[in-house]
Amino acid sequence: MAKSAKADMFVWEGTDKSGKRVKGEMSGQSDALVKAVLRRQGVKPLKVRKKPKPLFGSGGGKKITPKDITVFSRQLATMMSSGVPLVQAFEIVGRGHENPSMQDLILGIKADVEAGNSLTDALRKKPLQFNDLYCNLVEAGEQAGILEAILHKLATYMEKTEALKSKIKAALFYPAAVVVVAFIVVTILMIFVIPQFSDLFKNFGADLPALTQMLIDMSNFFVKWWWLIIGGAGGAVYGALELKKRSIAVQHFLDRASLKAPVLGEVMEKGAIARFARTLETMFAAGTPLVEAMSSVAGACGNIVFYEATMKMKDDISTGTQLQSSMRDTGLFPNMVVQMVAIGEESGAIDAMLGKVADWYEQEVDDAVDALTSLLEPAIMAFLGVVIGGIVIGMYLPIFKMGAAV
Repeated sequence: MAKSAKADMFVWEGTDKSGKRVKGEMSGQSDALVKAVLRRQGVKPLKVRKKPKPLFGSGGGKKITPKDITVFSRQLATMMSSGVPLVQAFEIVGRGHENPSMQDLILGIKADVEAGNSLTDALRKKPLQFNDLYCNLVEAGEQAGILEAILHKLATYMEKTEALKSKIKAALFYPAAVVVVAFIVVTILMIFVIPQFSDLFKNFGADLPALTQMLIDMSNFFVKWWWLIIGGAGGAVYGALELKKRSIAVQHFLDRASLKAPVLGEVMEKGAIARFARTLETMFAAGTPLVEAMSSVAGACGNIVFYEATMKMKDDISTGTQLQSSMRDTGLFPNMVVQMVAIGEESGAIDAMLGKVADWYEQEVDDAVDALTSLLEPAIMAFLGVVIGGIVIGMYLPIFKMGAAV
């Protein structure tokens, strides 16, 4: 299959039907095609040239983050609620953004919409920033004529999802940061501090305590092979992260293990259930059919175990099985969640029930993270005390032994 030509951004100037001079930007595969589109829009093109690309990336702009997309969604929804036309809303939001990369993204979408494309088609050209869930909801909003309401729901959904991710990351970051700091401190002690004691102990003329000798041997190893130890530790972390990205088997093992981990597993499980409920609620509220919604819900769960279970639920539902029965068969959802969904199915208010489930589990994640932090603090202090204290005691044992002999 032949590859389609890549669209470039063009800057154009021309005159409208009244003879007024106008200018703007438009995405297109060639200047001839841009001129043709302008003529169809009633603009007589005078100048059309390819927009020059910045020397260094996207104008020195920062990477576009999910938070940027969340803020953009809320701003666009607010603009449309205020009666601002869609294209003008893109212009206002895009020109006012501090990140040049985000400016380019928004103004590129605006140019596509101006060229006659639907907002959904324009967003689908940016898959790294706008996933299938986002595009599917926008498409449903455009088709039903409720784009403004859908954008508000999307913004709310993304705000809650990002807040949930931040809480879970905080729970994981704290112990990881402490382990890294402990490794750095121990490395410094082994390479720079213990060798000073080792030189001092050479003149003692007596056997050193076992703990002290072990620490000196470890220090000698660190001094000789520090580059291998540090490089190996960094390489192991990088390799593990890359392996998790590229290997489904490793990802499945780690995700399943994380759900069974003591204390942390509870946070991960509740987070996955909260994302499942919040995403399905948003899709339902937008009028997306249940079977179509399940693929987006599976991708939003953030855990491969829940992803596979949700895709199996999709297959079950497509053959006529009720959502509540399919959820119960997975064995992943607590009875309370299944019962809430059952009530929603019977009353025809499943989106409202899913919203309540999501609210409940988001609060549960918040409480679990607080409990985990309060539990980890004394454990981490004890860990650091044993490691650092053991090194200090080991170095001073010969001095205490000599003092006792005197």
